[in-house]
Amino acid sequence: MTTPRTNAPTLLWLRQDLRLADNPALQAAEGPVIPVYILDETGGVRPMGGASLWWLDKSLAALAAGLEARGSRLILRRGPAARVLAELIEETGASAVHWNRLYDAGTIARDKAIKTDLTAGGIRCLSCNGGLLNEPWDIETGTGGPYKVYTPYWRAARQRVGDFVLHGAPQALEAPTTWPASDRLADWGLHPSRPDWSTGFDWTPGEAGAHEALHDFLDGPVRDYATDRDRPDRAGTSRLSPHLHFGEIGPRQVWRAAQDAAARGAAGSQVDRFLAELGWREFNHHLAFHWPDLATRNFKPEWDQFRWQSDEAAFEAWAMGQTGFPIVDAGMRELWATGFMHNRVRMIVASFLIKDLLIDWRRGEQWFWDCLVDADAAQNAANWQWVAGSGADASPWFRIFNPMTQGQKFDPDGAYVRQWVPELRNLPTTVIHAPWTAVSEVLAQAGIQLGRDYPKPMVDHGQARDRALEAYAALRAVPRETEPS
Repeated sequence: MTTPRTNAPTLLWLRQDLRLADNPALQAAEGPVIPVYILDETGGVRPMGGASLWWLDKSLAALAAGLEARGSRLILRRGPAARVLAELIEETGASAVHWNRLYDAGTIARDKAIKTDLTAGGIRCLSCNGGLLNEPWDIETGTGGPYKVYTPYWRAARQRVGDFVLHGAPQALEAPTTWPASDRLADWGLHPSRPDWSTGFDWTPGEAGAHEALHDFLDGPVRDYATDRDRPDRAGTSRLSPHLHFGEIGPRQVWRAAQDAAARGAAGSQVDRFLAELGWREFNHHLAFHWPDLATRNFKPEWDQFRWQSDEAAFEAWAMGQTGFPIVDAGMRELWATGFMHNRVRMIVASFLIKDLLIDWRRGEQWFWDCLVDADAAQNAANWQWVAGSGADASPWFRIFNPMTQGQKFDPDGAYVRQWVPELRNLPTTVIHAPWTAVSEVLAQAGIQLGRDYPKPMVDHGQARDRALEAYAALRAVPRETEPS
């Protein structure tokens, strides 16, 4: 850091950038720094779901420990950010507020109003890009508009990444003369109780955990990423999404580490495939910035006329992993138990809810928002709309995943189903993805009575598929894809 020009402290307003290394807002701060996290669930800001609050609790504790090791501390306050920042400026005499930008519409509106008010009061405000490789407005088509298709977007965006300097975490942070009061993290009640549904959450939130996850992935699984990324029975993905969402690691750090791994001998094509997923994350942020109501409105307006079904019992069966389709139920139970679901299975369960049950994608998006530790406003909405067929560069509506063939293809030994649907563990692999096809003797040997120990299929997939295609045909004529998908 540069030599301070004033003794007035800078408020470092932390949000989804809970790290000390390569944090642009921190790097730009001069003089005493007061790191502050404000739990703001007011106005246009979408409140976090329960699983995200669980993660936040542990991530803030890890960040506080890192700051204390550097002679600093983390100030916690709860309430509307504008009010809290004004109070902190009054209490500390701070002359500047730094933050890293967020890109959802509610936060943008709030932050603009805060910047206007603080600047009018003589407070210097600096916002930085600490969460994306490129700003959402920097990548434009040849006609000057936003991209709606991923492939040309990423072709243009990756060329804009260029070279950059990564900054390490500071060895020490200059403290203010006096510290303002702080809430106790435990008093926020972010960890669930009565009951504690997080007992199966096996994660290490925080900056150190993020770098460990990245190192472990690049040290092995990345070499088979193109194939293993679709196998929920294998540890073939990076599991970096919650770390990236909370900013415990930045995309530039991931980009540089992946490039270095390729230079050390990791298969370049595999690394490129992994970086393309980082590009998909960028593309979704690009979409959410330019279409700010992505989580609540169909990207394609013609979908506003689609006739969704209202079936609370069906939605509850899906949410609780009681559909009678093993790969779907395994995914939903993994989500409930761990706060996470394998990406391939996310597509399968989303397709089932939307197309087999004809339930509005927004219901699923909201359930994921509450249950996922990596729930992200841009990723969640864009990916649900992609599966629905209502989004940008979307999977076509007539691509309807067959849950039996998807299970057989991507969980060929049934290991994933056996882990999350233990009542089926004794079934032979030949029928584990379609237990209703097993003869009575096989079911008896496995100790299963369908309808008692495990549900019968809640729908006939073939009939549900035909019903979905008929519903879509009423909206728009499309070609039909031949099963299986």
